[in-house]
Amino acid sequence: MVPVFGASYQSHPSDDPRSESGFAENVAQLLDRLDCRRADNAAERERISRLRYQAYLREGAIAPNNTQTFSDSYDATNNAYLFGLYLDDELASSIRIHVASKDYPDFPSLEVFSDVLRPELDAGKVIIDSTRFVADENLSRRHRGLPYATVRLSWLAAEYFNAEHLLAAVRTEHQAFYRRVFHHRLICEPRSYPRLTKPISLMTAHCPTVADFVHRRYPFFRSTFFERRMLFERESAPSIAPSQGYCRPFAEGAAPLPGGAT
Repeated sequence: MVPVFGASYQSHPSDDPRSESGFAENVAQLLDRLDCRRADNAAERERISRLRYQAYLREGAIAPNNTQTFSDSYDATNNAYLFGLYLDDELASSIRIHVASKDYPDFPSLEVFSDVLRPELDAGKVIIDSTRFVADENLSRRHRGLPYATVRLSWLAAEYFNAEHLLAAVRTEHQAFYRRVFHHRLICEPRSYPRLTKPISLMTAHCPTVADFVHRRYPFFRSTFFERRMLFERESAPSIAPSQGYCRPFAEGAAPLPGGAT
């Protein structure tokens, strides 16, 4: 996952509960204004690929190209969900979500971190791999909650598909965001990543363990089963039974993935 949000990417509430409460309210208000669309047609996907190109080029993560678009074969796998978030009908951000399992092993992070992730698939675990996380530069500066509203979709996917792990394949400078929001932990140091100019590290959050923390600290991550079903139910969806969500208390700690530092 390579989030590209410019200045707003680093913004976050302080540890002051009053500040966090105000921030959560602002994000909730932003969510009411955002129109989340699953990009199931060519026109929407091209619009997203152009936003990706602008964001990745701005960060120096890719080289310029004549098409001024950025896409790859993983956009078309049958376990991929590509979303655009629109504000006043303007594309504000986008994220791609892969729902991976032993029966659906096609997802970007496996290509780079197979030694770490393959054992989890073989053990029957469901993994959410979120990539191509980008936003419009101007809108992300004006709406500080946009990164949170966008990655919320990854959390909803983890709940809907009852996932064990929520991955973040990120550059070193972006790790703090994921530690703060989902208690992600580092499981593999940076490696070369296809089509990107900068190395990417791998982090994971053990979804059942962190669910209570996520919902308490960021109440706008809560959702209904109806909302999750509207986002992820489709004829070509992976045959993974949907869940009612992470709604029970969880024990502290979780078994770590092999092969990385915490």
